[in-house]
Amino acid sequence: MMRKVLVNAYAVSPDKGSEPGMGWNWCVHLAEYCELFIITEGEFREEIEKALPALPQAKHMHFYYLPVSERVREICWNQGDWRFYLHYRKWQKRALAKAREICRETPIDVIHQLNMIGFREPGFLWKIQGPRYIWGPTNCKFEYPMAYWKGASFRNRLAIRLKDFLSRMQLKYSYRVRKAVQRTQVLITASGDAQRLFKKYTGADSIVINETGATASDPLFDSRPQTGRAPFRMIWVGRLNLYTKMPDLAVRVLAAIPVEDVELHFYGPGDSGSLVALADSLGIGQRCFFHGSVPHDDVLQVMDRMDILLFTSIVEGTPHVVLEALSRRLPVVCFDTCGQGDCVTDKVGIKIPLSTPAQSVKDFAHEVEKLYRDRYRLHQMSQWCPEVCREMSWDSKAKQVWNLYDLF
Repeated sequence: MMRKVLVNAYAVSPDKGSEPGMGWNWCVHLAEYCELFIITEGEFREEIEKALPALPQAKHMHFYYLPVSERVREICWNQGDWRFYLHYRKWQKRALAKAREICRETPIDVIHQLNMIGFREPGFLWKIQGPRYIWGPTNCKFEYPMAYWKGASFRNRLAIRLKDFLSRMQLKYSYRVRKAVQRTQVLITASGDAQRLFKKYTGADSIVINETGATASDPLFDSRPQTGRAPFRMIWVGRLNLYTKMPDLAVRVLAAIPVEDVELHFYGPGDSGSLVALADSLGIGQRCFFHGSVPHDDVLQVMDRMDILLFTSIVEGTPHVVLEALSRRLPVVCFDTCGQGDCVTDKVGIKIPLSTPAQSVKDFAHEVEKLYRDRYRLHQMSQWCPEVCREMSWDSKAKQVWNLYDLF
């Protein structure tokens, strides 16, 4: 008999990425093993109902929509707008009323607080007694390495210090966070960093399962060249004007590599003017290319012609571009932090410890040069990518959570 699971997932969409896409993928893959009763906001109701008939497991997915106004939706998707939490809390109270109604009509075995993944708003479903309660994957990001913020504007430095302080206080003292943690039989954290912070500030143990899954879609070729290809191409993907992505550090890494036939290709929105000027001042302008915002599928095709993904971000959840690179058998060189620190193993990439920007430039450049000179190692990393993607696939993660439903 399939377990009946009540899922609280504010954002669910079959056609979107980020939180809505994550919510959809979790529900679709969990429905292979459980009967789901899904409370969601409803912005993407039309897309959901259009996609369901094509899914064999749709008979195990029951949606309950609690829509909000268009104004609230605009606030929701404006990242960094703190007003959203006021409206989101009201929505969670509605979700509690709907959940109690569902529990009166159906013998629910497990309540799963799924998304949004931020820890600040744990909802209210922990108030329902009886069914097992699971929260996560949930994430928290603070205690940032301040050495990397020396080059930021005063406003950015002030904002990050304030956010760090508030996040620490909320995780440690928020009444509803503490009550949710106490009620939770299984706490799932989205990264090793989040696991450490929850343990430090709430005392709670947790299981790390990244919030997003990989797609084990091999590219059209079986392997990448081991030797002899020039130039050696690195790809960087992200928002150029988002300071935490550290695109300027990537430019400095290229300049520090003592090899001439290495290129760096930037893909993503934002003004590249200051980066172009930096590259020119370092004498590498002819090897540093800015392609702007390019359709997603085109970027995936470009990855097939690259040698590594250079990922310099220091503040992330689980970056989907890293999983996409691995699905294309593209090895990754990144910081050992956030979700990428959990996803990228020694088999498929290299992780650089957080230290200082100057030291990081040296560390990245050193490791890239080693891969440039050792194409066989690079080839071996590429060959391991499909296996690592299978381990991190949506289905693999759904099975992990399904097994957790039975643990307590």
